[in-house]
Amino acid sequence: MADSKTRGEAPGPTDIRNQLVRTEMLKASVWLGLALLIGACIILIQPILLIFAGIVMASMLDGGARLLGRVLPIARSWRLLIVCLGIVAFMAWAILFAGSQIADQAAALQQVVMAQIDRVAAWASEHGMGNLEIDTKTVTDNLAGTVGRVTAALGTVFGALTSLVMIMVLGIFLAIEPRLYERGVAWMLPMKAREDFYITTARMGFTLRRLMAGRLLGMVVEGIGTWLACLAVGIPMAVLMGLLTGLLAFIPNIGAIVSGVLLVLVGFSAGVDTGLWAIAIYFFVQTVDGYLIVPMVAKQTVDLAPALVLAAQILLGTLLGILGLFLADPIVAMIKVALEREAERNAGSQAGNKKAATGS
Repeated sequence: MADSKTRGEAPGPTDIRNQLVRTEMLKASVWLGLALLIGACIILIQPILLIFAGIVMASMLDGGARLLGRVLPIARSWRLLIVCLGIVAFMAWAILFAGSQIADQAAALQQVVMAQIDRVAAWASEHGMGNLEIDTKTVTDNLAGTVGRVTAALGTVFGALTSLVMIMVLGIFLAIEPRLYERGVAWMLPMKAREDFYITTARMGFTLRRLMAGRLLGMVVEGIGTWLACLAVGIPMAVLMGLLTGLLAFIPNIGAIVSGVLLVLVGFSAGVDTGLWAIAIYFFVQTVDGYLIVPMVAKQTVDLAPALVLAAQILLGTLLGILGLFLADPIVAMIKVALEREAERNAGSQAGNKKAATGS
């Protein structure tokens, strides 16, 4: 039998010994892998968001342990344990002592809000703005539609509690030994990319801790301030208003608007004077948060443009649901840090090439 080379035959498309075939197969595998990765991210978006929420929780626990280390010179594990026990104690207090009061006020909140909405609709109809008929189901359906359809697991109370437990457990494990997981991810990268990876993750961790510290400080100030101010002027459901204002303060821009609308509606349910006091309380609390807390935190971390954060909240809230809305701010901050690091590295590379060219 004659040799294939002597007959002038070219390698077939399945012959991977050919350099051209190997190159094309490598390109095809890269594009196929990228398509599979995008598909996996779309299918697994819920677990990915839960993992990122766990990372955010870990940054808050780590930040609390670092802050506690300034006054308690003890081992980091003990400081982290104190922070976790403090969170558990606060949740137990909220459930045991304030739970019944909050539950009663929450039951009355829906009736109060819907009654005020009906009054606004009636006023609009009287002034020629159309016949507006709004019921509880309509409002609920609209709210459900605006937060997306992906996070179906968060649609029930049981699903929300399960997700919260998963986030807290994951955050605790990550906070206990963050270097272990960082080295594990770096191990999968090329050697030449690991140093840049460590620098980037260090900056992301610093930014995330500062960002979450500002969020928690704003939540405490707005929640307690609203609660005490509502008690002072006689606004109904003061405890619930303080709790909702504090929780919604975690969501910049949108959270303040929602909490303000609820506060004003509840305030006017007790009279015009009380409603005016509610408006004054809202603007005072937001002024303290916007002009004192936010600038103080922005000096220590990335300064995110409000329009950029709001656009990310609208986009992620629509695509990914309520969890995407909550995590929009940290996600944008992490992307910004990564882009800044990449720009810094490119600038350094260009400077090095220019220096080498000048020297030659």
